[in-house]
Amino acid sequence: MLTLSNRAGADADSIGARVREATLANGLKILVLPVTKAPVVTLQIWYRVGSRNEKLGTTGLSHLLEHLMFKETDKLKPEEFSRIIQANGGELNAFTTADYTAYFETLSADRLPLALELEADRMSNLKLREETTEPEKRVVMEERRLRSVDNPWGALYEEMNAAAFRAHPYMWPVIGWMSDIQSATLADIRDHYQTYYRPNNAIVVVVGNVDPDATIDRVRGAFGPIAAGPAPRPVTEVEPPQLGERRVIVKKEANLPALVWAYKVPNIKSADSYALEVLSTILSDGESSRLYRKMVIDERLLLDVNADNPLLSLDPNLFTLSGQLLPDKKVEDVEAMLEKEIEAIASRPVSDRELQKAKNQIEAQFVFAQDSNFYQAMLLARVELIGDWRSLDGYLPAIRKVGAEDLRRVARQYLVPDQRTVGVLVPTGPAKHAAAPPSEMLH
Repeated sequence: MLTLSNRAGADADSIGARVREATLANGLKILVLPVTKAPVVTLQIWYRVGSRNEKLGTTGLSHLLEHLMFKETDKLKPEEFSRIIQANGGELNAFTTADYTAYFETLSADRLPLALELEADRMSNLKLREETTEPEKRVVMEERRLRSVDNPWGALYEEMNAAAFRAHPYMWPVIGWMSDIQSATLADIRDHYQTYYRPNNAIVVVVGNVDPDATIDRVRGAFGPIAAGPAPRPVTEVEPPQLGERRVIVKKEANLPALVWAYKVPNIKSADSYALEVLSTILSDGESSRLYRKMVIDERLLLDVNADNPLLSLDPNLFTLSGQLLPDKKVEDVEAMLEKEIEAIASRPVSDRELQKAKNQIEAQFVFAQDSNFYQAMLLARVELIGDWRSLDGYLPAIRKVGAEDLRRVARQYLVPDQRTVGVLVPTGPAKHAAAPPSEMLH
């Protein structure tokens, strides 16, 4: 669910009215949103590269490179980037997903020029050597063991994605396959860096107590001298239609059985995505939602339940229904109940009250998140990656237009057995790591 925003509604306070945009001669996109409530600023650098830009045999390069971006440049010693930001009272991190890699710093507004200088330096002057690359590969391999190999949820989602996608690169994990991480060469990593870490493949977002014109000038001064590169190869792989249900069974040390149903759905470029957004809220947002009330409270089949709609995925992705079974409950009983609830949505219109409640929940989450500079910056960048950040002002109006018949239509069109991939986790003993896998690979 999309949960990040500024005050939506009044045109004078819309995002479009307050964001300043510029594009440098080298192709770098700049977005600045002034927020003056506190003397702090968030700087984010977004690169249009994630695991979807990789190939079998070299998976995991985007995430591995994210780690190496914190090592050394021609000007900085290993780990000095982080030490400088922290010495200036700032926080920093990075994350990699299937669609993008992003870096951020949150610090006092008067320290913004320092952060810009450091980010521009590692965009153009990263030093990649065997002495730093090989140890970091081992760090990432250990991270993979914790997140996927030893994590039952991570293992389940990996198997499910690999079954759901046959042609699109969403089929492999963001962190990469273990053999690919191990065999990644310095030449592979350098090529990935030189291809994707270019200003024409990046977005700089600044949100906080700043003057927009002065900020754009500062960004131009730091990043303007960096040369543009050739446009990277576009991702053209298209997933073919699914011709029947696919099912994977994962036998793993785990505390409880788990079930995931996944359906291929469109992203925000399709009007249907808004109806799917409302549908996911009706199904699982809060203890009064349909699936939680029925399957967790009334029938006591599940410990928890979640519906997730991939609204901001760059390419069509998976609408998922997932949950952990309570001890001694049967997967077939859970699946029968899920089937019944989806059929109810597809066959009978939801009440006006239930529909309005879901819309109110979405709008409330959309508005309340305005308190965070970080998430406002993140949302601007993610929508810009898909098309145009200005479309944010159309999000709530599109949600408000969703009707009960729209929910029936998308349920009948997308949530059908022949387009479903099922993942079942069968415990073989107590789990070493029981947490669900994160959606992003944090540094």
